[in-house]
Amino acid sequence: MKITDHIKKANGETLFSFEIVPPVKGKSIQELYNNIDPLMEFKPPFIDVTTSREEYVYKEKDGLLDKKLTRTRPGTLGICASLKHKYDVDTVPHVLCGGFTKEETEYLLVDCQYLEIENVMALRGDARKEEKYFTPTKGGHQYATELVKQIQDINEGNYLHDTIESNELSSFCIGVAGYPEKHMEAPSLQSDLKRLKQKVDLGADYVVTQMFFDNQKFFDFVKAARDMGINVPIIPGIKPIAVKRHLQLLPQVFRVDLPQDLIDAVEACENNKEVRQVGVEWAIQQSKELREAGVPVLHYYSMGKSDNIKAIAKELF
Repeated sequence: MKITDHIKKANGETLFSFEIVPPVKGKSIQELYNNIDPLMEFKPPFIDVTTSREEYVYKEKDGLLDKKLTRTRPGTLGICASLKHKYDVDTVPHVLCGGFTKEETEYLLVDCQYLEIENVMALRGDARKEEKYFTPTKGGHQYATELVKQIQDINEGNYLHDTIESNELSSFCIGVAGYPEKHMEAPSLQSDLKRLKQKVDLGADYVVTQMFFDNQKFFDFVKAARDMGINVPIIPGIKPIAVKRHLQLLPQVFRVDLPQDLIDAVEACENNKEVRQVGVEWAIQQSKELREAGVPVLHYYSMGKSDNIKAIAKELF
């Protein structure tokens, strides 16, 4: 079922969903199952599965370092199919611009259709670790708007090198990212919202936001989006703080602000076990307020661990 249909079927009730990261290649999928199993009691209608772009690794060869591109966490589509089969749940593979050509994207979407995966999350993706700025892959897309257009084109039977008339065309429900505190590369929140509006106009069906820790920033973002004519569902993305290092890491990597009350509470902790509990309690309060405001879904960034997400969900679902 499409994400938008799950939301309609819920008839105003807030749904629970979460995002997982594929294991490093060579690892078993069982650890992933072990972390997902405790969350299934809360009946998530869908699970997002991230896609990691390629990165350079250095291998010693004949006394020299040989530079190679590799993907350390492949298997997004395989994991989606596995979860769909094991848990009878809809899965949402992340489709990236970075690291993929247009042809590779088309092949991925064809495979999604074969597997009856109806939802995809269209993202530009991050720059590689050694890059300061995002550089598009040769033969790939530079912007998520272009990716959304390609997906919508395929929905209409317009492939890269063919136009196909069929009664069995794909009908992907397309999710895109929104940034309550603006994308780090956007010159202003207004310009970022204009880019989001472009994605919706090109066919995006719903928005999932980047993490935030101040609900007012989400509420202001939704109002500004609605004022601009963005009328698709907007789903808040929530990440509970788990370690003290997050005080520096999250603002640095994601360009988000943390409320001073949260900072003070984390700094007062003697160890990361206490920090994890602070993160859970903060996310519970965030979630309760967001649910009372009528958000369609509460979407949690689990990062492969489920104990804190389960503690939050137990208080809400």
